[in-house]
Amino acid sequence: MGSSGPSRSLLVFCSVLSLIAGALIGYFTPHPRSRPITVATPEPTPTPTPTPTPAPLRVYVCGAVQAPDVYLLPPGSLVRDAVRAAGGPAPDADLERINLARELQDQQQIYVPRRGEETPVPTISEGVPTSTASAQPLINVNTATAEELQKLPRVGPALAQRIVAYREMYGPFKTPEDLMQVPGIGEAIFAAIRDFITVGP
Repeated sequence: MGSSGPSRSLLVFCSVLSLIAGALIGYFTPHPRSRPITVATPEPTPTPTPTPTPAPLRVYVCGAVQAPDVYLLPPGSLVRDAVRAAGGPAPDADLERINLARELQDQQQIYVPRRGEETPVPTISEGVPTSTASAQPLINVNTATAEELQKLPRVGPALAQRIVAYREMYGPFKTPEDLMQVPGIGEAIFAAIRDFITVGP
């Protein structure tokens, strides 16, 4: 009975010592370092290059139509579309003498003839191709006759006669802008004809 006391104390001491040794071993044992997590970021989507919008076609429609004027039409339009833009053909229009299926060009003149009329100008001018910068012959407003002046957009017989009468009274035009001094030629008509005229050398 008397020897059980020291044995128990020794057993408790050994147990405590084992716990301390285990704790020290766990403290000084190196732990594996955690690796950083790499998050893959998606590449930015390239912004598409905007496509330039084609410029509209400037077409002068005159003759036997409801509303002769200069009209802006989308590229790829036909002569038929130009006639419709001008309010449609007049009752006496002779549509069989023009090609309604022809594709339009920039700065083109569409003249719709009347039945029984002898057209003084081509029914459809060549215009200026949109893909090139080729120029067409300009009309000299200081030397052109009244008939030649009628080839200009929005210039009819009466206005052509006023242009001739004005230059005979006041002398030749010094600049194209002087043409706006002629009664009946405002900014709208001058804007329609300024690319087709010259005052000469």
